[in-house]
Amino acid sequence: QAQVVESGGGLVQPGGSLRLSCAASGAFFNIRHMGWYRQAPGKQRDLVAVVTNDGSTNYVDSVKGRFTISRDNAKNTVYLQMNSLKPEDTAVYYCSSLGGTSWPYVRLGSWGQGTQVTVSS
Repeated sequence: QAQVVESGGGLVQPGGSLRLSCAASGAFFNIRHMGWYRQAPGKQRDLVAVVTNDGSTNYVDSVKGRFTISRDNAKNTVYLQMNSLKPEDTAVYYCSSLGGTSWPYVRLGSWGQGTQVTVSS
Protein backbone atom coordinates (compact mmCIF):
# COMPACT_ATOMS: atom_id res chain seq x y z
CA GLN A 1 0.00 0.00 0.00
CA ALA A 2 1.10 3.52 -0.69
CA GLN A 3 2.31 5.50 2.29
CA VAL A 4 1.68 9.22 2.52
CA VAL A 5 2.97 12.14 4.59
CA GLU A 6 0.87 15.30 4.73
CA SER A 7 2.25 18.72 5.61
CA GLY A 8 1.59 22.43 5.28
CA GLY A 9 -1.25 22.98 7.73
CA GLY A 10 -1.41 25.78 10.26
CA LEU A 11 -3.42 28.61 11.74
CA VAL A 12 -4.74 31.17 9.27
CA GLN A 13 -7.24 34.00 9.42
CA PRO A 14 -10.51 33.86 7.48
CA GLY A 15 -9.86 34.82 3.89
CA GLY A 16 -6.28 33.58 4.03
CA SER A 17 -4.52 30.85 2.08
CA LEU A 18 -2.55 27.69 2.73
CA ARG A 19 -0.93 25.08 0.49
CA LEU A 20 -0.92 21.51 1.69
CA SER A 21 1.48 18.87 0.40
CA CYS A 22 1.18 15.10 0.33
CA ALA A 23 4.34 13.10 -0.35
CA ALA A 24 3.56 9.55 -1.44
CA SER A 25 5.79 6.50 -1.50
CA GLY A 26 5.33 3.26 -3.36
CA ALA A 27 5.35 2.38 -7.00
CA PHE A 28 3.35 3.71 -9.90
CA PHE A 29 2.35 7.04 -8.37
CA ASN A 30 1.71 8.43 -11.83
CA ILE A 31 -1.09 5.96 -12.53
CA ARG A 32 -2.93 6.52 -9.25
CA HIS A 33 -5.84 8.79 -8.64
CA MET A 34 -5.19 10.89 -5.53
CA GLY A 35 -7.54 12.69 -3.20
CA TRP A 36 -7.66 15.01 -0.21
CA TYR A 37 -10.05 14.30 2.66
CA ARG A 38 -10.84 16.34 5.74
CA GLN A 39 -12.28 15.57 9.14
CA ALA A 40 -13.66 18.26 11.40
CA PRO A 41 -14.11 17.59 15.15
CA GLY A 42 -17.04 15.27 15.76
CA LYS A 43 -17.66 14.71 12.05
CA GLN A 44 -16.87 12.00 9.55
CA ARG A 45 -13.92 12.12 7.20
CA ASP A 46 -15.05 13.37 3.80
CA LEU A 47 -13.43 13.52 0.38
CA VAL A 48 -13.07 17.12 -0.81
CA ALA A 49 -10.83 17.06 -3.89
CA VAL A 50 -9.58 14.53 -6.44
CA VAL A 51 -6.93 14.60 -9.14
CA THR A 52 -7.02 11.63 -11.49
CA ASN A 53 -4.06 9.95 -13.13
CA ASP A 54 -4.66 12.02 -16.29
CA GLY A 55 -4.82 15.30 -14.37
CA SER A 56 -8.58 15.78 -14.27
CA THR A 57 -9.87 17.37 -11.08
CA ASN A 58 -13.11 17.32 -9.14
CA TYR A 59 -14.27 18.96 -5.92
CA VAL A 60 -17.01 18.86 -3.36
CA ASP A 61 -19.34 21.83 -3.83
CA SER A 62 -18.29 23.55 -0.60
CA VAL A 63 -14.71 24.10 -1.85
CA LYS A 64 -15.26 24.67 -5.57
CA GLY A 65 -13.69 27.91 -6.74
CA ARG A 66 -11.56 28.18 -3.59
CA PHE A 67 -9.43 25.01 -3.52
CA THR A 68 -7.17 23.69 -6.28
CA ILE A 69 -5.71 20.19 -6.28
CA SER A 70 -2.65 19.42 -8.38
CA ARG A 71 0.05 16.80 -8.68
CA ASP A 72 3.74 16.58 -9.54
CA ASN A 73 4.47 13.06 -10.71
CA ALA A 74 8.23 13.69 -10.78
CA LYS A 75 8.09 14.37 -7.04
CA ASN A 76 5.37 11.84 -6.14
CA THR A 77 3.52 14.73 -4.51
CA VAL A 78 -0.03 16.03 -4.47
CA TYR A 79 -0.89 19.58 -3.46
CA LEU A 80 -4.01 21.34 -2.21
CA GLN A 81 -4.00 25.09 -2.65
CA MET A 82 -6.65 26.55 -0.37
CA ASN A 83 -7.73 30.17 -0.85
CA SER A 84 -10.47 32.30 0.72
CA LEU A 85 -10.44 30.03 3.73
CA LYS A 86 -13.45 29.97 6.03
CA PRO A 87 -13.82 28.87 9.66
CA GLU A 88 -15.80 25.87 8.43
CA ASP A 89 -12.70 24.66 6.58
CA THR A 90 -11.11 23.94 9.96
CA ALA A 91 -10.26 20.23 10.01
CA VAL A 92 -7.48 17.69 9.86
CA TYR A 93 -6.64 17.13 6.20
CA TYR A 94 -5.54 13.75 4.86
CA CYS A 95 -4.58 12.45 1.45
CA SER A 96 -4.84 8.99 -0.03
CA SER A 97 -4.68 7.10 -3.27
CA LEU A 98 -8.07 6.28 -4.73
CA GLY A 99 -9.72 3.63 -6.85
CA GLY A 100 -12.83 3.78 -8.97
CA THR A 101 -13.84 5.99 -11.85
CA SER A 102 -16.09 8.63 -10.34
CA TRP A 103 -17.01 10.40 -7.10
CA PRO A 104 -16.89 9.35 -4.29
CA TYR A 105 -14.16 6.93 -5.41
CA VAL A 106 -12.74 4.27 -3.10
CA ARG A 107 -9.85 4.88 -0.74
CA LEU A 108 -7.00 2.48 -1.45
CA GLY A 109 -4.03 3.76 0.50
CA SER A 110 -3.17 3.93 4.18
CA TRP A 111 -3.99 7.05 6.15
CA GLY A 112 -1.13 9.35 7.07
CA GLN A 113 -0.97 11.43 10.22
CA GLY A 114 -2.86 14.28 8.57
CA THR A 115 -2.19 17.98 8.87
CA GLN A 116 -4.26 20.36 10.99
CA VAL A 117 -5.81 23.42 9.36
CA THR A 118 -7.37 25.98 11.67
CA VAL A 119 -9.16 29.02 10.28
CA SER A 120 -9.81 31.55 12.99
CA SER A 121 -9.40 35.23 13.75
